[in-house]
Parts: sequence; structure tokens; C-alpha cells
Amino acid sequence: MPLLSIPFPPSKPRQSPLSLSESPALSGPFQQPVSRDTNPLHVLLSRALHSPCARASSAVSAFVSGERRDPGAETTLLFNSLLQARLRCQLPRVGSSWAPTMPKRGKKKEGEALPDEKEAVAEPEPKKAKKGGAKAEKEADGPILYQDPPDKLTSPSGKKYTLKVTSWNVDGIRAWFKKKGLEWVCEEKPDILCLQETKCAEKQLPSEIRDLADYPHKYWACSDDKEGYSGVALLSKAKPVDVTYGIGEEEHDKEGRVITAEFPSYFLVTAYVPNAGRGLVRLEYRERWDVAFRSYLQGLAARKPLVLCGDLNVAHQEIDLKNPKGNKKNAGFTPEEREGFGKLLEAGFADTFRHLYPDTPYAYTFWTYMMNARAKNVGWRLDYFVVSKDLLENVCDSKIRSTALGSDHCPITLYLAM
Repeated sequence: MPLLSIPFPPSKPRQSPLSLSESPALSGPFQQPVSRDTNPLHVLLSRALHSPCARASSAVSAFVSGERRDPGAETTLLFNSLLQARLRCQLPRVGSSWAPTMPKRGKKKEGEALPDEKEAVAEPEPKKAKKGGAKAEKEADGPILYQDPPDKLTSPSGKKYTLKVTSWNVDGIRAWFKKKGLEWVCEEKPDILCLQETKCAEKQLPSEIRDLADYPHKYWACSDDKEGYSGVALLSKAKPVDVTYGIGEEEHDKEGRVITAEFPSYFLVTAYVPNAGRGLVRLEYRERWDVAFRSYLQGLAARKPLVLCGDLNVAHQEIDLKNPKGNKKNAGFTPEEREGFGKLLEAGFADTFRHLYPDTPYAYTFWTYMMNARAKNVGWRLDYFVVSKDLLENVCDSKIRSTALGSDHCPITLYLAM
């Protein structure tokens, strides 16, 4: 901790302890007669150093609130001694320039990209509201958290759900398992579990997942080029009619991003859509992906109703992230990515959550690990259940399980009456 640097007055011959006439004005606990052989500065310093932090601050306040406003060498010595003694309390400012101040800490620049592809969605800190403003009063009550309403188990036509699907970007399945993510799944009890960003080959899976008896039909896809990167999984209680991997285009099938399961009355696709990357280095590739993926889904939907789930790496509307204004040039909220998702919906598909909850704010599925974002609910809605429009009448509910921990994403669940 740096010592105070205060100009000293011209040096004088060393004197004996100060006389009362030379002493600065004292107040508070030191407003008492002092003998001529006692230096009041030493008395003050001794009392401050042997008192709790709050009392030390009070003692200093009593001294500096006297008539003498220029600190002089004696007061400089006092403050330096207090700092050296590491009394970590805030010394009072009395209107003069000599009160000690700490250097300001640097702040993260708005829109600064985060270290890796996954964290390329940046979260600039919101500007502070003026004192007394409505926003300041609102924030004083704490962050606004999403409250997941009770599950609706029947469709609009009154049919009870027959299919429950859960999707979760686990951000590394081995780490997720250690964080007890599988325990949450066992409580949720979906019929089908879809996972994204598993970052693990099948042979490296924890035995508890590989041998999970509740889901006898398990399918895994991982990156061909990069170990511990990307990857998706589909675990089902019922056996699919057929399972395929990728979308049928070599450029897009090297990173283990898509699994398609065909069931008697529908297709289920789980996907981990490519991120545009830090500095948008993969934005052009993402645009090509969006076109190819949309064409693939349209081909499936022409044969059977389709359910798409996963981390689609886009916040479609401003309501789908906390800080839209500061992220318009960041991955996940660029005009190109939002337009690509919009074209998917125009091609005969629907976002189930926004279909049921068009105006519900603060509903996010991803929070960066940085800046305590999850506790503040500074997040993005990147995870979706998208269905072909002819399935909308079968949708009972689309849920965001924002309190489930184990990843930087939370799980989402869809109820369907098939």
C-alpha cells in the first residue's frame, strides 16, 4: 500500500514534545487537558492503533475535524503510520485535497470479446442509473430472476402429454457429471434426453452415463478433427426407427453437431449450432451453416412432423438477452444470425417458448461464468425447442429450468401430446 506523499514544511530544529500551544485543536474523545510532556499526536496514534477499525476511524475524524485544515508533517506521519499498521478502514474526507484515496480499478470494456468460441457472446455491464432514478430504485431491489411457472401437462385441445423431452448444453459431460447434473435429470425424468457440447468421445464417458439403465438407447456424435470439442448426444427410453448423424454435407459434418432420431410419428433433431466466434471470425461459415441446416430440416419436415432442440447459438429478439444494445456486433446477436433464425421460422417452424410466452422477459438459458452473471440474471436465451407448425396444437408446455445447475446453460423441457 503506497504511503501518503505530502509536502513537508521547511525543516526546523528537532524539538521536545509539542506544547499545548503548538498542538492542533482536538475534539471528541481527545477534548481533555494534556500535560506538557505528552505529545497529543502520539496519544492519538496510540489510541487509534490499539482500537478496532471503527474506533480508529472515529479517532482520526476527531483530529481532522478541528480548526487546523492544513495537515502538516505531524498529521502526515499519523496517516502513514495508520496505513502501515494496515487498519483497513475508510479514512474520512474533510473537504481538503490531502485525504487519502485509493486508485480506481479498471473496468472491462463494453462489448469486449471473451476468450474462446463458446464465450464469444459478450455481456457489457449496464450503465449505472442516476441517483434517485427509477432504474436505480428497481436495481436496489436486486436482479430480476425468471420464475418458471407450473408445468402445463395438457395441450390446448385438452390432451394429456405423452412425450417429455429435455435438452441441455452441458459444457463438457464429464465436468457436468461431477457437478451432479445427472442427478437432476433423474429427478426430471424425461422420455428423451438431448445433450450438447459433450466434449467427449463415447469411450471416454463415465461408466455411470455409459451404462445408464433408464435410457437403454444412447447415441453419440463427436468432432472428427478436435478432441474435446463440440459433440452431441441423444438418450432415449424408446428405440428410434432410425438414427443418422450430421446433415449430409461434408463441410458441416466434421464437428459432431447433429443427431437425428426418427420415431414412428415424428423426427427429433438435436443440434449444437456453430458459434460465429470471437471477433465474428466464423460468421461467414455460420451463414452457410444456417442455409444448409434449414434446407435439411425442411426436407425432414416434408416427411413427418419435426422437433428440433438444442443450443442454436442465437438470441432471436431483443427480449431474449439482457443487454441487446451492447451486443449487436457480438456473436449470437448479429443481424445475420438473427435473420438466419427468422428465415427458419418463416420456413414453417415455430419457437415453442415464444409461441406460449410471447412477452415474458428475463427468460434466459445461458450465463457467462464471468462477472457473476447468473446471480444477476445477465443472460441469453440460446437454447430452443423449435417444432414444425403442424405440431403446435400438440405442444403442452415449453419450460426453462433456470435453477438447475451443472453448466453455464440451464436445461429446457418440452411437453408434447403426440
